[in-house]
Amino acid sequence: MSTSRIYMDWNATAPLLTEARTACLSALDLVGNPSSVHGEGRTIRTLIENARRDVAALCGAKAASVILTSGATEAANMVLTPDFRMGRTPLKIGRLYASAIEHPAVREGGRFAREAVSEIPVTAAGVVDLEALRALLTAHDRESGLPMIAVMLVNNETGIVQPIADIAEIVRGHGGIFVVDAVQAAGRLPLAIEELGADFLIISSHKIGGPKGAGALVARGEIMMPAPLIRGGGQEKGHRSGTENAVAIAGFAAAARKVADNLTDRMISVAALRDRLEQDMQASAPDVVIHGRDVSRVGNTIFFTLPGMKAETGQIAFDLEGVALSAGSACSSGKVGQSHVLTAMGYDPRQGALRISIGPTTTEAEIERCAAVFAKVAARRRTTGQAA
Repeated sequence: MSTSRIYMDWNATAPLLTEARTACLSALDLVGNPSSVHGEGRTIRTLIENARRDVAALCGAKAASVILTSGATEAANMVLTPDFRMGRTPLKIGRLYASAIEHPAVREGGRFAREAVSEIPVTAAGVVDLEALRALLTAHDRESGLPMIAVMLVNNETGIVQPIADIAEIVRGHGGIFVVDAVQAAGRLPLAIEELGADFLIISSHKIGGPKGAGALVARGEIMMPAPLIRGGGQEKGHRSGTENAVAIAGFAAAARKVADNLTDRMISVAALRDRLEQDMQASAPDVVIHGRDVSRVGNTIFFTLPGMKAETGQIAFDLEGVALSAGSACSSGKVGQSHVLTAMGYDPRQGALRISIGPTTTEAEIERCAAVFAKVAARRRTTGQAA
């Protein structure tokens, strides 16, 4: 067992960027409430408003349309509600349609009643079934209110990129509200809310190298907005009450600036490392199943199954060899259960799958080390029938 460890679980959380850490530490030295009108309060307010602009720039949005939250889960629960307003006029949402591969923060339906949530199926390739979506919206009861559709841009387990522009066209054709979970896309794909055709984007600080405890709901405009989830002092223009977490917000903004810089070239390099690792994996275990390989994927993710080896067994084996990876999503209080994503794609979820996710600071040496560990685990599986 090696004493050194390598981190290959960036989709769970990205390592804290130096720039984000520096920004957090600087913000800790500031005193004052951002709602106060004195100099100290105005200094904190300036920090927050500058951060709002940085987050907006990452999403191709207007700063005034960014609502800062405690994270993506809060943002999801805020926007997934039947209670909307168009200016001062109530706007009723009759039903939520969420894809079968959504993160639990979206699959739970937010503030919609369980019976008001419908599932959009996906194909065996893990891509939203556009014809099924069209049929669901055609059958939607307009008298109940407008339809809301929630689809993630990049799946957190498979890395598969969804055809968001095509989905948006269908949603517009049926007068729906389109919510896009861009948590795994931010910092890995260029984001432009108008081009995506989304009404709302959800993003998270710690997925892009910022601190945990910050995120945002980004709207296309300021007219159509959900009812507040957290009420109180009226911060965030009344959309999200509570004194702003300036320290986390400062780090979030620093991370947003960093990942937006030279994004395309950086992700080309990451994808090249990912592809090299996949080639090495197939060379040592030709029967390995790499889910979603035949469709568009974000460049940092490998979601794979080794036939004959359960995901939890494999995760332990890799961990003992000093490689940190996930058995699917790591956002469920440490639980290792069957993957709803695999189920939605029509695979038997009982064996499960493992997820390797890398980032800009992943090195060639780490890729070589991971490939060697994979070969060792795969060989042990072949000779003993298990991975540990």
